[in-house]
Amino acid sequence: MAAAELKRVVVAGGTGLVGRPLVRALLDLGAEVTVLTRNPGRTELPAGATARAWDDLAAALDGADAVINLAGEGIADKRWSTARKATLLASRVETTRRLVEAMRACPQPPAALVNASAIGFYVPAGEEPVDELSDSGLGFLAEVCRAWEVEAMAAAAFGVRVALVRIGVVLAREGGALPKMALPVRWFQGCKLGTGTQGLSWIHLDDLVAMFVEATQNPAWRGAFNGTAPKPLSNEAFTRAIAQRLHRPMLPVPGFVTAAATKLVLGELAEALLLQGAFVKPTRVLAQGFQFRFPTAEQALADLL
Repeated sequence: MAAAELKRVVVAGGTGLVGRPLVRALLDLGAEVTVLTRNPGRTELPAGATARAWDDLAAALDGADAVINLAGEGIADKRWSTARKATLLASRVETTRRLVEAMRACPQPPAALVNASAIGFYVPAGEEPVDELSDSGLGFLAEVCRAWEVEAMAAAAFGVRVALVRIGVVLAREGGALPKMALPVRWFQGCKLGTGTQGLSWIHLDDLVAMFVEATQNPAWRGAFNGTAPKPLSNEAFTRAIAQRLHRPMLPVPGFVTAAATKLVLGELAEALLLQGAFVKPTRVLAQGFQFRFPTAEQALADLL
């Protein structure tokens, strides 16, 4: 299918790690970009983008070519408490529901909704790869992802094309996971976490931005797509790749030591995000012909470190 011309795009969550370069990419395509934000007067955006409050959503969304929803509190920003988990869930589910309800009220609803999700959707399956057809898992992250996606898919009932991008570990120069992962390696403290065999499914920021643009433009993108590179690694292999890039050794610290220390510091968050993980393949993304600039960790790290 031919790519749709993007004249007007609305982005929720357009000021974060992924949102800022995505807004710039959309502007470079010639789109008029509106970023939904709680504080329009204080929001710094790339030149050409417009900040708009969430007050009158239907007017903001009416007639847009697409809505991209990246909104949500940072999963790993704080230790998980009962209150924090409620905030994480609500910031995704309630925000998405609000967007979809406003789209339904539009005289001319947007043609497409591209909604973020996460690979926390999947069951950690040892070394067996999983893809978009694999089962959802148990636990808090899977619960959040399922509820998030249900709210987004509700837009399909009134004719909106919905694409879900299940995002993996985003690698970027500034922000995200990579600087935190590289820091102990730089200081000669690099080691595997826990067993080190858990999957680490990553993606270069540039590839993720390009994927969101493609999902926004291409009418063939419907349903769930994995926002991960085609060659996931284990935690140990990825840490070793960082060490090789930075010319540092890996410390032979027993896995039970790093697991205990990580749980002590981060609690439940450590188990869910760091000590278990799946090898997630972007099968449907590749089937659409998407070309990754950085398909291997070595290529991504060479660009970023």
